[in-house]
Amino acid sequence: MCHSRRVATAPPSMCSREFYGRVNSLKHYRPGVLVQHSPPLASADTSTRRSFDDDDVCSQREVRATRLPGRVVCWRWRSARGGGGWAAARDAGSVVLALGRVPAGSQCRSDRGARWSCVERVWSDVCEMRLSLVLLWLGAAAACGPSRGYTRRQGARRITPLVFGQHDPNISENRNTASGPPEGRITRDDERFKDLVPNYNPDIDFRDDEGTGADRLMTQRCKEKLNTLAISVMNQWPGVRLRVIEGWDEENSHLEQSLHYEGRAVDLTTSDRDRAKYGMLARLAVEAGFDWVFYESRSYIHCSVKTESSVGTGAGCFPEGSMVYTEKGPRDIATIQTGDRVLAASDDGKMIYSEVLTFIDRDPNTTRAFIEVTAENGVTITTTPSHLLLLAAADGWREAFAAHVQVGDVLLTRGAADVFRPSRVVATRMTSRRGVFAPLTKAGTIIVDDALASCYALVRSHSLAHAAMAPLRWLAGWAGAGGAGGAGGAEGAGARGVHWYARALYSVGEFVLPASYRYR
Repeated sequence: MCHSRRVATAPPSMCSREFYGRVNSLKHYRPGVLVQHSPPLASADTSTRRSFDDDDVCSQREVRATRLPGRVVCWRWRSARGGGGWAAARDAGSVVLALGRVPAGSQCRSDRGARWSCVERVWSDVCEMRLSLVLLWLGAAAACGPSRGYTRRQGARRITPLVFGQHDPNISENRNTASGPPEGRITRDDERFKDLVPNYNPDIDFRDDEGTGADRLMTQRCKEKLNTLAISVMNQWPGVRLRVIEGWDEENSHLEQSLHYEGRAVDLTTSDRDRAKYGMLARLAVEAGFDWVFYESRSYIHCSVKTESSVGTGAGCFPEGSMVYTEKGPRDIATIQTGDRVLAASDDGKMIYSEVLTFIDRDPNTTRAFIEVTAENGVTITTTPSHLLLLAAADGWREAFAAHVQVGDVLLTRGAADVFRPSRVVATRMTSRRGVFAPLTKAGTIIVDDALASCYALVRSHSLAHAAMAPLRWLAGWAGAGGAGGAGGAEGAGARGVHWYARALYSVGEFVLPASYRYR
């Protein structure tokens, strides 16, 4: 569940990225709290602790776990036989220890001359989180995205205006980490026109020079960010409202690649048209969560957002036409049903056939933005930008969001005799495809179009996502064995949309997961 590596630094305090612990056999430390083991340690293994005044310090052979009112708690692991295993401890409901591995046979001496078994120094991503074990179940893994992302504002702090000509972030608007590339114009006759929503917020003025109401039309994400900004404007300047001078454009008055044609961009001023406010207005737009803000003109600021699919609103993982491999041969992913066995990878990196338990997302009729990743051996996998691909690494594989895969990275591809063959990435490009499908296998992995991928997205840790989705796998497996036909949500033969469990899980994860763990 938690990956570890050896480090050579001095032992820091608890819940830094590295921690240092010891196993001891001293008798005067009283037994501590519940110890959970996976797999179980020997029955002789226990956890001990001691607490003392705040001006004291934990020894280097202890883990400084948490600070109580006027007290400090130090934790030790004790093993009568110096055995090995994974352990985690809880104190009165508060998670205080990360996971660590105890190697057998390693000895050193304490200040008192007692014999100690040294705990391996580990790198624990879980320890970065404030509620380590809780996050394993609540903070991760909504397939390809039941959430619209998050707002950057994290609390009261001093903000500075943008200067004329500045944009935030300081990259091109069409980069994947900004608002992303255009997907094509939306006209009133386009099927995607129904995805544009009108904004009738009374706290926003719309200029609407055309008299058609076009400036009120925008994507749902753009509407949400605009409404958030309207509140910020009224708080910043009482009596002043936000003013939209340009929204969705159907008259070809912008450059060819403009996001105005897709309802993803707006040009803004304040209702009093005070140009001295526009720098701060741009900063407020950044804080409101717009994906790209440009103080473009002395007369207005320009703001834009990502596509709905790239931030995971109902997006799937793989498009129709993607090929998976069953025991009877290759099949279109759109034809796969729960109970089918498809080619995947086990934890030890071997190819196996794994049962499809449910679908985290499925909608055959929607059109979304995907990214194509092409390897030098000709393998091309097409998936959503926020989906996790499993790339070759020195110790097996590493995960990366599809949007973050770069030329030179190495895909794990299906070779002869069902053996993985590394192949270097030579190209990536955005495309638009129909249908979204996110099967969840028992293994948590799947081979699509001859390339290895995770079943998860939006959370950068495959192991964390796999642990968080364990209840859904158990529920789906139990329901299937009992003839109930799945776990509800997006897994039934005719069901569409994101699975309810994945949607709820990521909603909780937005509040407890560090921003560094989420796709943006």
